[in-house]
Amino acid sequence: MSIFASPRFLRHVLWADAASCLATGAAQLLLAPRLAAWLQLPVPLLVGTGAFLVAYAGLVAWLALREPLPRPAVAALVIGNLGWAVACVALLASGAVAPNALGVAWVLAQALCVAVLAELQWTGLRRAPRVTGWA
Repeated sequence: MSIFASPRFLRHVLWADAASCLATGAAQLLLAPRLAAWLQLPVPLLVGTGAFLVAYAGLVAWLALREPLPRPAVAALVIGNLGWAVACVALLASGAVAPNALGVAWVLAQALCVAVLAELQWTGLRRAPRVTGWA
């Protein structure tokens, strides 16, 4: 059986999303001054996005615990992750920040990670069985 065919695939992807958001958000909150110096990104940007990521991780974890998974909410996560990826690229393209190469890599790594998660969530959502009710 393919990993994509597993009935738990989507739930595992949601847990990966929550874990990656929590790890990145906690790092940005706890290490903001140090990361700002290493990445040449503003502390307020790191703290603000870090706080958002920690809260988002909680939401995704809560959704991953629902039985059945709420399809509209998971679809919203797909859109949110794609939006985050676009926002990361737009931030770099805008010139609003001037990160060094490591900072550019940090932002692009986030964009790539959430784009992959969005694709995996979308794949899992399409393959997940539909149940009656709002889910």
